[in-house]
Amino acid sequence: MACFKGIFYQHLLFFAVFLLSVSGVLCFSELFFVKEPRDAIVLRRDAVILDCQAKGEIPVHIRWMKNGSPLLETDRVYPFANGSLFISEAENRKGEKSDEGLYQCLAQNKYGAILSQKARLTIASFSTFTQQPSSVVVMEGSVARFTCKISAVPSPIITWEFNRVTLPLATDRITVLPSGVLQIQGVHLKDAGNYRCVAANIASRRRSVEAVLTVTPAPTVKIPQRPHIIAGPQNITVSTHGSALLECVAVGNPRPLISWSRADHKSIDVYNTKVLGNGNLLISDIKRQHAGVYVCRATTPGTRNYTVAAANVTVLAPPSLMEWPESLTRPRAGTGRFVCQAEGIPTPHITWLKNGEPVHANGRIKMYNSKLVINQIIPEDDAIYQCQAENDQGSVLSTARLIVVMSEDRPSAPRNIRADTVSSSAILLAWERPLYNADKVIAYSIHYMKAEGLNNEEYQVVIGNDTTRYIIDDLEPAWNYTFYIVAYMPMGASRMSDNIIQHTLEDVPVRAPELSLTSHSPTDIQVSWQPLSQKLSRGQISAYRLWYRPSSDGATHQLELPGDETKHLLEGLHPDMVYLLRIAAATSVGWCEPSAWTSHRTPKASSGKVPLAPELQLEPLNCTTVTVRWRLAMGSSVAGMQGYRLFYHEESQPESAPIQLPPHFNQHTIGGLDPRKKYHIKLLAFNAIGEGYQADRTISTPGCVSVRDRLVPPPPPPHHVYARTNSSSSVFLHWARPAFTGGQTVNYTVRCNPVGLQNASLVLYLQTGDQSLLVKDLEANTRYEFAVRLHVDQLTSPWSPVVYQSTLPDAPAMPPASVKVTLIEGDTALVSWKPPNEPNIAVTRYTILYASRRAWVAGEWQILQREGSITMALLENLQPGNVYLVKVSASNQIGDGPFSPAVELHISADGHASGHSSRSHGSTHATVFSKGFYHLDQRSMTGIIVGVSIALTCIIICAFILMCRGKAKQSFTPKIIRPEGSQAVPTAVHRASETQAESADVIVPIIRDHFIDAKGGTDLIINSYGPVRPAAEKKKEQKWNLFRKEEKHVKQVPGSSSMYQPGTTLLHHSGEEPGISSLQLPSSLHALLGTPGSDTEGSSEGSHETGDSGRYSHNELEMANLSSGTSSRPASLSKEEGMEYEESPDHMAKEFESYLAVELGEIISPSAGLDVNGSKACVAVLTH
Repeated sequence: MACFKGIFYQHLLFFAVFLLSVSGVLCFSELFFVKEPRDAIVLRRDAVILDCQAKGEIPVHIRWMKNGSPLLETDRVYPFANGSLFISEAENRKGEKSDEGLYQCLAQNKYGAILSQKARLTIASFSTFTQQPSSVVVMEGSVARFTCKISAVPSPIITWEFNRVTLPLATDRITVLPSGVLQIQGVHLKDAGNYRCVAANIASRRRSVEAVLTVTPAPTVKIPQRPHIIAGPQNITVSTHGSALLECVAVGNPRPLISWSRADHKSIDVYNTKVLGNGNLLISDIKRQHAGVYVCRATTPGTRNYTVAAANVTVLAPPSLMEWPESLTRPRAGTGRFVCQAEGIPTPHITWLKNGEPVHANGRIKMYNSKLVINQIIPEDDAIYQCQAENDQGSVLSTARLIVVMSEDRPSAPRNIRADTVSSSAILLAWERPLYNADKVIAYSIHYMKAEGLNNEEYQVVIGNDTTRYIIDDLEPAWNYTFYIVAYMPMGASRMSDNIIQHTLEDVPVRAPELSLTSHSPTDIQVSWQPLSQKLSRGQISAYRLWYRPSSDGATHQLELPGDETKHLLEGLHPDMVYLLRIAAATSVGWCEPSAWTSHRTPKASSGKVPLAPELQLEPLNCTTVTVRWRLAMGSSVAGMQGYRLFYHEESQPESAPIQLPPHFNQHTIGGLDPRKKYHIKLLAFNAIGEGYQADRTISTPGCVSVRDRLVPPPPPPHHVYARTNSSSSVFLHWARPAFTGGQTVNYTVRCNPVGLQNASLVLYLQTGDQSLLVKDLEANTRYEFAVRLHVDQLTSPWSPVVYQSTLPDAPAMPPASVKVTLIEGDTALVSWKPPNEPNIAVTRYTILYASRRAWVAGEWQILQREGSITMALLENLQPGNVYLVKVSASNQIGDGPFSPAVELHISADGHASGHSSRSHGSTHATVFSKGFYHLDQRSMTGIIVGVSIALTCIIICAFILMCRGKAKQSFTPKIIRPEGSQAVPTAVHRASETQAESADVIVPIIRDHFIDAKGGTDLIINSYGPVRPAAEKKKEQKWNLFRKEEKHVKQVPGSSSMYQPGTTLLHHSGEEPGISSLQLPSSLHALLGTPGSDTEGSSEGSHETGDSGRYSHNELEMANLSSGTSSRPASLSKEEGMEYEESPDHMAKEFESYLAVELGEIISPSAGLDVNGSKACVAVLTH
């Protein structure tokens, strides 16, 4: 029970001490500043007071710092009793005697110390003019502009004098800008004279040289002029709450109107913006939202003629804290974390202060970009900590306190620490138990880190209380390590033991050094290498071995060099030969593996006048990027040099195509490499004679630390990547830094390439440490894609999401090409042209100026405008007897291009163009054609010929189809043949329309009992009057009948016709009845010709009836052409349509028989025979 009470009271005491300590944190009188020093600009020998007052638990002591060092007090510089600093006479002498600089005051009490913000003291000064006004000559009614610049602190106020009389700052015509520019609109003759600027501030007043303004009289007839910006806005960088002035001066006739807009289509802040003079934009009290690209547009009143100019406004902002550190209470051996986040433009740099002094990182204390982490807290860590965020625009500080709670009942520190080296990577530690409360120890914590260097990481191993010996076996060779041990009990940790330092043994080097090879003459190779780092050497390098041999299987030579050498010259080599070299390094333990063979070609013997090899330096920027830097060799110059060629390739891979670089470059960044790979890099210069001596070096890219390597995830990529167009050749990128907890220094890689790029070697990689970048040297009017990744402490993030942005197009620099003029009517001409011969030029508008020669002399041009997709225009209402001048220009939203040379068009009094007097002014590309003939180029003529050919082909095909439609249609419907004695079946010939009289369709039944289709039919068509000639034989008669209309009437004839397929035999069967005359018609002919008294006209409606299906070979529907020519049928058939036939059957039979004989004689080939004998008639048609 007594033991329990003792433990209870012990815990209660600890809780009370902890509660009191926490209450002390929450209620302590915090040390803070009431007044802090601020920036001051004073005159030389003026008195200066820099305020500083602090409050907190007394006593509070104040000290002053100047440029980071304690300020020495003198009888001229000393603090007041309230802490403010007094300088009786400010001096700006050179060196330490000058009072100019950065001042801070340090306040201290028993809790710690705090440092104020920085205040800059500047002595007012005045330098000479950096730009003097220059004399100008302007035309009356135009714009005169003078510029004056001077460097002074504070910024001077600039006024202007005319003939040494002060001009007003602003009138209807005169504008004086704060930047020192004088603008005079609508210049009068009386404005001619002498002008000079006067600059003044608190330090002095100075006048510039005088500039003369000469005004020439304006012509009586004013010629229209397109708007032209003579002074456009310039890119400007302004601090927050400052003012930004964007100048825009334009000329033209009539006087152009000036308007402003933003390229991102956001509205302009009208409350903080005003227009000075005729179009200058002034933004006052500028803020971050005012940043962007501003576009000035000058427009001719009442027209769509305009030109533009753009400038980027960058707003700088001082640091502001987004997250502040908070005061902490932590027990001994605990961990304290302070967080500080700040933003500003440029990105602020964060430093940590402890009691006004910079915090030095070690194994226990780590500083990340926004965090301060203190591990294994000790009593000495109890202090006031400050986060200071600083950039070029100012600084800001935030304060927090760390209180360390101490436990009274704790063990003493472990004693008698000993360390013995076991190997190159292991050290044995031994110690004795604490002298006090050793029986309450539950564990030991061993802490170790490298003894040399800053920001070394501290490692910790926790072991049980059952041992006082331990081997640390993950150390690096040839390093000094420092160790200390802490004992733990349930109530807290002991103090740290004494530190002990022990050295690990050496080991074989990890790898050989990287070689650098150059030649100074055709017979030597200069071999050099960088010493290995301590991590790679694993000890002191004692010797090097160098092997070299020709690549053509020559003997290998070996050299052994001292360990302190880093270069060697190989002499007596053969010119223009490839040599292979490699190297190895050794420590006292042994040799490392030799490097891979590296090749180098010695120069040709005749290479005396080519450039020498540059001095090449390589530096891995991160695991995928290498920076290549070089400088010219001694005695070399850029004169005559045409550029550099850079080669690089991975070891054991073929050499890639060279990268061509301008002669003024001295560095290049190679991106997109693989981690942990060795690359060979070669650089040479070249001139008109040829390639110079080459420099070869190898480099190994470091590994990208991954989750497997560091047990931490890679940082996230930058976010909020934003791209905006700055000009036709540049794009401004900005991105936000992600929140992550690793690394100290951060740099970014920006990837840029045109959209759809196929050649990966043309991808541009840019490096920066800022969160913004202006990407330059881009192609105009081209769409680009951008991505950003960050690198931190060998950690590389993924690429950010791709953003797209297009550069602005350039204003056309060339006029439209091939300007041509054609007179198409008496008072109308056609003007045509081609777009300017420039790549990546967008044309949105064409302007056509034309005037007669008299109007041109008077300056009275007539204006036509067409959209950029139209390349021709009509000139109407031209007057006969005049000579017209025509010229064309191309424009886009950026500006206007030049006009083409004027083209003359001579129109005679009778309204025709005279070709002999048409000519072009100043260009062979602008031509005019007269007498209505417009000469086409070869491409246009080819297109016209192809089009006409296609049209004619279509017409011929259609004509052929119409002429042969009867054969292609293949339509036939038989009529029903009724038995004898029944009513005669009406027959009909289907009448064709008038336009198709030449190929009328006749529908007939086949004649049973008399015609036999022996082989499936033929192409011979037989109607009641005999065979019908094929269309092929009628072609000569019907050649153009398809294209003209003839009124021909086809009578409905009695009887029927039948058509047979090609290749069949047609037989006429004679009747066997006795008593039939040889000229008597068979019954079939009676069916064809009809019988007396029957209805011979028939009806076309009955032609669709059938009752005889299944009795035909091939097609059952056949077609018959009825000839309409008078020579192809008897006169009896030429009667008018609708008349009845009154001839007797005998007469008709005779007429048919004679007609049949004539027709067969015309159409049947010689191989066919016709026999009409008695009652038998046979027609045989041979197979085609």
